Amino acid sequence: MNLIRTREPNRIAIPADTFEPFRLMRNLLRWDPYREVTFPGEAGPAFMPSFDVKETAEAYILTADMPGIRKGDLDIQLAGNRLSISGRREADPVREDERFYSQERSFGTFSRTFSLPEEVQASQVTADLREGVLHLTVPKSPEVRPQKISINQ
Repeated sequence: MNLIRTREPNRIAIPADTFEPFRLMRNLLRWDPYREVTFPGEAGPAFMPSFDVKETAEAYILTADMPGIRKGDLDIQLAGNRLSISGRREADPVREDERFYSQERSFGTFSRTFSLPEEVQASQVTADLREGVLHLTVPKSPEVRPQKISINQ
């Protein structure tokens, strides 16, 4: 049993590194109570890669783990400030003499659409799929990039 001392007896001390409200909210939004439930004749959970999206002064950078996806199985489109990424991961062929004891890997098609907050340079977008990781760089338009303003004396 651990005892936690506090100066306020009606308040519980929570270490700062354990309570992260944004992580908690992401986990709650990602939770699906029916994820593990499958009905007869229905496929298991679909493949949906997770994306990291970050912004720099010059561009938006998207990164996603996509193991088993070939370059030809991906489709990336940019229309205005809407970036759409779709693809497919094929299941391994199953022979009649094989029996699965556990099948946890997911397969199928996926589609994700991101709305970027500012105008971007569509002609300068780069995509790279290397070692199962997709890297997308979407440069911002020069008009929306931050610029240093000098002060006159």
